[in-house]
Amino acid sequence: MLEKTYDSAAVEPKIAAKWDEADAFRAGANAKPGADSFTIVIPPPNVTGSLHMGHALNNTLQDIMVRFERMRGKDVLWQPGMDHAGIATQMVVERKLMEQQLPGRRDMGREAFIDKVWEWKNESGGLIFNQLKRLGASCDWSRERFTMDEGLSEAVLEVFVSLYKEGLIYKDKRLVNWDPKLLTAISDLEVEQHEVKGNLWHLRYPLEKGVTYQHPIAFDEDGKPTEFETRDYLVVATTRPETMLGDTGVAVNPDDERYKGIVGKHVVLPIVGRRIPIVADAYADPTTGTGAVKLTPAHDFNDFDVGKRAGLRAINIMNVDGTITIKENEDFLEGLDNPAALHGAWDRLEGQDRFTARKIIVEIFEEAGLLDQIEPHKHMVPHGDRGGVPIEPRLTEQWYVDAHTLAQPAIASVREGRTNFVPKNWDKTYYEWMDNIQPWCISRQLWWGHQIPAWYGPDGQVFVEKTEEEALQAAIQHYIAHEGPWKAWVEEKLENFKPGEILIRDEDVLDTWFSSALWPFSTLGWPEQTPELARYYPTNVLVTGFDIIFFWVARMMMMGLHFMKDEDGVPVEPFNTVYVHALVRDKNGQKMSKSKGNVIDPLELIDEYGADALRFTLAIMAAQGRDVKLDPARIAGYRNFGTKLWNATRFAEMNGVVNDPHFIPEAAELTVNRWILTELARTERDVTEAIEAYRFNDAAGVLYRFVWNQVCDWYLELLKPIFGGTDEGAKKEAQSCVAYVLEEIYKLLHPFMPFMTEELWAHTAGEGRERDGLVCHAEWPSPSYADDTAADEINWLIDLVSNIRSVRSEMNVPPSAVAPLVFVNANSLTRDRLSRHDAAIKRLARVDGISLAEQAPKGAAQIVAGEATVCLPLGALIDLGAEKARLEKAIAKTEAEMARINGKLSNEKFVANANPEVVAAERERLEELTVQLASLKIALSRVAEAE
Repeated sequence: MLEKTYDSAAVEPKIAAKWDEADAFRAGANAKPGADSFTIVIPPPNVTGSLHMGHALNNTLQDIMVRFERMRGKDVLWQPGMDHAGIATQMVVERKLMEQQLPGRRDMGREAFIDKVWEWKNESGGLIFNQLKRLGASCDWSRERFTMDEGLSEAVLEVFVSLYKEGLIYKDKRLVNWDPKLLTAISDLEVEQHEVKGNLWHLRYPLEKGVTYQHPIAFDEDGKPTEFETRDYLVVATTRPETMLGDTGVAVNPDDERYKGIVGKHVVLPIVGRRIPIVADAYADPTTGTGAVKLTPAHDFNDFDVGKRAGLRAINIMNVDGTITIKENEDFLEGLDNPAALHGAWDRLEGQDRFTARKIIVEIFEEAGLLDQIEPHKHMVPHGDRGGVPIEPRLTEQWYVDAHTLAQPAIASVREGRTNFVPKNWDKTYYEWMDNIQPWCISRQLWWGHQIPAWYGPDGQVFVEKTEEEALQAAIQHYIAHEGPWKAWVEEKLENFKPGEILIRDEDVLDTWFSSALWPFSTLGWPEQTPELARYYPTNVLVTGFDIIFFWVARMMMMGLHFMKDEDGVPVEPFNTVYVHALVRDKNGQKMSKSKGNVIDPLELIDEYGADALRFTLAIMAAQGRDVKLDPARIAGYRNFGTKLWNATRFAEMNGVVNDPHFIPEAAELTVNRWILTELARTERDVTEAIEAYRFNDAAGVLYRFVWNQVCDWYLELLKPIFGGTDEGAKKEAQSCVAYVLEEIYKLLHPFMPFMTEELWAHTAGEGRERDGLVCHAEWPSPSYADDTAADEINWLIDLVSNIRSVRSEMNVPPSAVAPLVFVNANSLTRDRLSRHDAAIKRLARVDGISLAEQAPKGAAQIVAGEATVCLPLGALIDLGAEKARLEKAIAKTEAEMARINGKLSNEKFVANANPEVVAAERERLEELTVQLASLKIALSRVAEAE
């Protein structure tokens, strides 16, 4: 006998072990002969990572599709793997070294440090895989890959060297997001915008000698200037005064009448003494501040672009750690006529942290009478998500990919429909990024990662090859073949060759997104032409969050199309569908964050409610394009759904239901069985179509309604008289049909609730028997049965009883009260149904008699049932006057509450200033009250009819 309650904590590890023992998820498991392949590559979590709600949603949706297709007999591979997470992993290991009081990274050297990282990875890294297994993820775990494993490292070398030799990878000096704490460039994805309370400093930049302009100081009612003052300076406003040391220009709008006469003139940069030009550029907004914008091309992304248009120099005035460097900075000193005169100020600034330098510069401006004003100013400041400090746009030489060239085929793939986004609207985001794509900075100043395969000769000449030996051979050919100053030097070194004397390797490593961009084909063995690559590439669908459409999805498209070709040399997309899921937010719709204290840990939810309840909740709430508002109370509710199925199985077992391999649905005779078999087939069809269309919430919703409402609430209830009756033939058919329906439910629910369904599948094999296989390998239901007549009849019965119950509830009829039922204008079909289901109607609707009439009796609530009117006399059941008074009072109270909420929502100030979650809650409450009011008014009309 099935245990009274389902114990997820005991069942889930047992089922996981059973899957593992059977090697149930290996590539090709359960595949039919000649079956098509179905491949998903897992978005590789960081080796440092721990399961969060985004992972839980993402992997639940993947697992639903993978289990679904495996049960359909396809050759399925769900490829698992992890990302080496350069910055995060290096930080973890450095912190561990510090805690253990061991030498730091730079003290032990690169090679020893990398050994420590691998040691940590092998001991502690990748715990998230075990957490994914707890969630039920059915990956082929035997094929686990790592972006730093030998095979993927070979793929990275192949791609880098190939792209370099094709001119698609190159070095350039550009602005990057620089983290002064971690001392490396970081990607846009690793930058977080934080709102800070800062200042806007208005600084006076003196115009060169003899230059003035008329600045308006008074205006008429039309905004035209009426008074002017002569100024020999410009006022610029900045939130970062420290960067003014690197200013090389001031921009004004070409249409700004105030400054037209001084465009092309110069200001003299305070503290520095450099003459810098006043340029006209549309970037300067005449309506913002003074309309004059300081330009620091080496320390601001917008300024860098304006500087290129205007031909301005880019002068870096900071060290890698964000300290000021000017006194021995050749770029800074170039062009200055008499820098020694300014050394007093420079001495105060040299070597200072950027924020200390900010204070000093403001003091110097104030001392010189050049500080116009200080204005409090809230603004967004970019911070590194790992280092936690403000990032610094910094001009550095880095390695870049020509993303514009690689993007063109990837753009065409989506425009021409070879790869499709679901929901469709995400293709607009894709185009916005791709059409405006910039060079991709791929170098990082770290030690953990794929070291760039570039070596430099004594004159700085770069040699890019897969190995140092190949680079050395290339270098020898280069230097020996060309007469020049280095030929003899190289020849001399070769006589007593020592590694590292001729060539020095680039110390930088590649951005982790570089290796991830190769994921769909590198994990299958490329650059080797493996059987797996031939079988499982291209993959079918990618499931991901919207935030990495550009950083990962687009780059996989670019790399896949460039390196993967069919037998005719035509580029092959890495996947044909990109399913973009929404965010998981808290129950109030707020984004989860540690600072808000609203982070929900999926592992804690699994501990409390079980993995199945969490998975089903995420699936049923995963509507396309809509964020998931996760309330643990909802998970408790869907755990109850699992309990409902468990109890239904137990009830069936108690009533003699056992697996009957000889049951044939088409042979069923009882109308109630033919009804449930028809509804089962409809459910099978609807669930299949919904999963195929990535409408996971619809699939889960269909299953919920079928299992809870039709099977548990109605089918088993309607069978109770048969189970307790004397008709052995009917009982036998009912027992066999229930067993069949439950087995089909286990199959349909398995992709959503794998643990419980696997347990129930094994348990219901029959006493002393075992299943031929696991439910994860059972054949997916194929809908074929249909008896619309039986379905219409039982659905008519259910609607009738449901409507009677609804009226009784609305009218406050005591549960114990029974009443007669009168059918008016019933046709022959309805009369036959009444005759067949007389006992069921009386039992389920609390009716003590059913009669037919041509006119409705007085004092009765009326319900439409097809062509007939169903009358429920109320006079003998309730006090109509008292009920009318109660309803009128409830209506008045509801209308008053609605008026109060409408008043708030119609107040523009409230909507604009209130917390968005509060406004949303008020709107939701108004919707609830609207439905409630409609129900109350229907009830009141029924009382009025009955009076």
